[in-house]
Amino acid sequence: MQTTFTPEQLKAPAIRRANEVLRTCVHCGFCTATCPTYQVLGDELDSPRGRIYLIKDMLENDRPADEKTVKHIDRCLSCLACMTTCPSGVHYMHLVDIARAHIEKTYNRPAMDRFLRWTLARILPYPTRFRLALLGAKIGRPFAFLMPDARLKAMLAMAPKRIPPVSRNDAPQVFPAQGPRRMRVALMTGCAQKALNTDINDATIRVLTRLGCEVVVARGAGCCGALTHHMGQTDLSHASAARNIRAWMAEVRGEGLDAVVINTSGCGTTVKDYGHMFREDPLADDAAHVAGLARDVTEILAQLKPEGTVPETLRVAYHAACSLQHGQQIKDAPKALLKRLGFTVVEPADPHLCCGSAGTYNLLQPEISGELKRRKIATLEARTPDVISAGNIGCMMQIGSGTGVPVVHTVELIDWATGGPKPAALSESVGVPVLR
Repeated sequence: MQTTFTPEQLKAPAIRRANEVLRTCVHCGFCTATCPTYQVLGDELDSPRGRIYLIKDMLENDRPADEKTVKHIDRCLSCLACMTTCPSGVHYMHLVDIARAHIEKTYNRPAMDRFLRWTLARILPYPTRFRLALLGAKIGRPFAFLMPDARLKAMLAMAPKRIPPVSRNDAPQVFPAQGPRRMRVALMTGCAQKALNTDINDATIRVLTRLGCEVVVARGAGCCGALTHHMGQTDLSHASAARNIRAWMAEVRGEGLDAVVINTSGCGTTVKDYGHMFREDPLADDAAHVAGLARDVTEILAQLKPEGTVPETLRVAYHAACSLQHGQQIKDAPKALLKRLGFTVVEPADPHLCCGSAGTYNLLQPEISGELKRRKIATLEARTPDVISAGNIGCMMQIGSGTGVPVVHTVELIDWATGGPKPAALSESVGVPVLR
């Protein structure tokens, strides 16, 4: 794609990167075939190619974002299926992030939009605030019909039936390896996940220590920054990321780290991009080092080769989170691990398509998200599974809110098969398991 940025414009790192990305696009349109919003809406401007044209026009002309451009960029899930499909290697993730930051700086959103985005940015990344908000949502759910905005109704509907108690494993501490130490890793405990499902981190710690990992929950680490980053609020997202970089580098410079383990794939995609995010920052070298250490939990487990056998015969429908299969290009490891431990693994039709969660997307675009959820659940249930497995808390909440099939994190099943407790979602009496 030909671009006409001026030399003055290209002095800005964001515009320079946008120019690089735009010039790789050859207008082929292959991306439209795998774009979920294009499949639902059928509008070229709701496809990656259409959005690329809108972004190019906005940035080249150095103009404030207009309502039309904002509408179509806001409808993008950032599922990154287009990046998997693209034969030219267009790095759409960086381009749409640049567009969102430009929108945030130049577009005056309607008052309700500004309120909702401000609220989400200041609640979801903070587990204590999020827990209080979830409690309020449970109380307010019976009055959802009074809400004047579908997005407010979606927020009330988000609250799970059960809000787990705070896990003692989320506090900064070190969990020693069982037996000879094979690795020393930092576990990213996250933000929203700590409010929504504490079983995931608990299971991760159990299985890693069982396999010889010393697991560190580093002091000062928290939200990865993805939630605010995808809303274009780069000051907030970079502040969160910088705290993580400093926290993990303190461990690197102390007793050392072999990896930063992440069990929420949306966070993993962001942390692996820290090197790019901080490329013009004094933290650039440290950010690149942390990005190089970042591993999805299934990457580490594939390396450690867990042994065991699942206590029960179970048919597992594996849901591939977009941030894992497209953002990180991790496709086989989770399924191979489950099969290795005796699970029967099946996949739904169109496994490359998004479930509609996408961070805050299900709250900000509830109609499109709801249709994608309906389609995804239909394809999963068609495989008649005993349980649905996923590697991202957002997907788990999205799918779990619309199906009667238990939904668990992949690491919970691996933990169970290697000696841990049965996942709470599969147990008759639901409780929060403790470390063994």
